Amino acid sequence: MPLKKKRPVLHAVTVLALLGASGYLTVELRKDEQDKTPATQAVVDEPNLENGTGQQSGKQTWERLKNPARTILRGGNGQILATFTDHARTATLRGPSRTFSEPASTKSKVITEDWVRLMPEPWAEGAEKEQWFKDWFKENYGSKKEDLFAIAFQYVTGAPVKKDAQGIPYEGDAVFGPFKPDGVDRLEQNDFYDYLGISYTFRDGTTLAARKERYRALDCSGFIRMVMGYRARYPLMASNTLGDGLPRTANGMARSKVGVDVIKIQGPGPWYTRPTNIDVLQPGDLLFFKMDHRTGDHMDHVALYLGLDTDGHRVFVSSRKEQNGPTIGDNGGVSRIDGNGFYAGLFRSAKRL
Repeated sequence: MPLKKKRPVLHAVTVLALLGASGYLTVELRKDEQDKTPATQAVVDEPNLENGTGQQSGKQTWERLKNPARTILRGGNGQILATFTDHARTATLRGPSRTFSEPASTKSKVITEDWVRLMPEPWAEGAEKEQWFKDWFKENYGSKKEDLFAIAFQYVTGAPVKKDAQGIPYEGDAVFGPFKPDGVDRLEQNDFYDYLGISYTFRDGTTLAARKERYRALDCSGFIRMVMGYRARYPLMASNTLGDGLPRTANGMARSKVGVDVIKIQGPGPWYTRPTNIDVLQPGDLLFFKMDHRTGDHMDHVALYLGLDTDGHRVFVSSRKEQNGPTIGDNGGVSRIDGNGFYAGLFRSAKRL
């Protein structure tokens, strides 16, 4: 009589190790939530609108809103399915629910149906009738391909390394920067090409070379330029003055003419005043902070706004010295712009690219 096959048993330590390895980021595409997402259908003279299931039903309407000037798409039940802001290329689309977390650094957890993507052209009133938008929307609405949020979390602590066809590691755990000679503070001015370890030629012809000691490093603005620029292909400037596109530093970005200033810098410098109304913010906006008295009237930090966490707080992700890299963590101050926390008190302005 043949012996019965024994079931393989995973040792508890192995299971814990596997769970720990995946703990840097939880991205849950909940099928039950996806199935509940209202189906959509083409509107006369508008692009076909489909949810993740590919089903169609009901009627959608386009609506114009102010402050800032924008166009929204409403579903048959009045829910907002997409938002497009005049002069901005970032669009917020409703999609399958995801959860972003960083359990090693914070208890904060963001569960969101917002997918933030970059359109090929800035939005303008009536663009929903143009062919370029119809093609883009058909491809991107309901899509699960990585968006700006997914890309951003590919650089937090523990994120696995991935390489392109040339063997260049284009994603994976990033540090903020190497230590200064004092062994306490960390060097800034670490851009995306430093992280990649390559020389990069910008659109104006300027070529900048990576510095070996800054390999795998992204400061706050370098992180945004990696996510928005190198990965999502938003145009990048070589500095704050050379070329066109997104400038090099947080201050350059904050004062740039690109995109839309949804919250403008207000009050007397150099510290300015904290905004009183932050309800105008939308997931995917860039947030700017005044943090250092040594930099005069410059904005010193930039972050990517994620939206509300499960406790109702307004959360962002940014690259920080205290965490030594991109994080939504609490080290050095909770990653919130509401309440009385360190970063909340220093928040000054916001831009929608």
